[in-house]
Amino acid sequence: MSDPVMIMVAPNGARRTKADHPNLPMTAAEIARDVARCADAGASAVHVHVRDAEGVHVLDADLYRDVTAAITREAGPGIVVQATTEAVGRYAPQEQIAMVRALKPEAVSVGLREVLPDEESVAAAADFYGWCLAEQIAVQHILYDAADLHAFLEFVRRGVIPGGHWSVLFVLGRYTANQESDPNALRAFLDVMDTAEERRATAWSICAFGRGETASVTAAIAMGGHARVGFENSLWAPDGTMTRGNDAAVARIRSIAELLGRPVTDREQTLRVLGFPQP
Repeated sequence: MSDPVMIMVAPNGARRTKADHPNLPMTAAEIARDVARCADAGASAVHVHVRDAEGVHVLDADLYRDVTAAITREAGPGIVVQATTEAVGRYAPQEQIAMVRALKPEAVSVGLREVLPDEESVAAAADFYGWCLAEQIAVQHILYDAADLHAFLEFVRRGVIPGGHWSVLFVLGRYTANQESDPNALRAFLDVMDTAEERRATAWSICAFGRGETASVTAAIAMGGHARVGFENSLWAPDGTMTRGNDAAVARIRSIAELLGRPVTDREQTLRVLGFPQP
């Protein structure tokens, strides 16, 4: 296999702080410096959460603009910045959508079960996804289990999620005991994809919680997927010790990808993996 692999770093997430790891970045300046180190280590994209003055996760378009500008200054224009819409129990779907409309990011991640929790949400979600397609925003759909994947494919077939190219992220370990992932859990997603007509038009990535991150991501890369690593999901190296920093996690996965014959993606390839609608 020689297809390029996207390595995305998720440097902080919504919940962890420096009490969890002293090198976890929280301010725009800290995030930008951290991303620059990760880019040097092999990351081609970053999944960004922003925090308010008290260090609390917020969906704020102005803060996203600030951190994106800081990342570009520190890491250069090559790395793709993906904003998150994660609700964290604080935001309703209309608030998540409103932030994206205000920001107009290059790339965004959207939890399917958050924006499409029920049939009543379909009309607003369809309008939002159609707008993203028209604005050429790369949308990555976050899926937590095989049921989410089945629902995603059904919404694609119904035209609720339009376009001819899609990006999904399979999340391993979020709802398991102690949030520990197992690479065998990837099979449940791939069994669904094996029978989906949309498989060839869907780029898939994984992230994995806890000490199973490296093993899970390695399995995904070996099977043709892409990787998201970093402190949002795991603080640990494969031997169970605490990882020094996000850049160390990125460098580890890049080495594994190269051993498997997969170079890292360039900017154009990264955008395509993340759901950019144009070839």
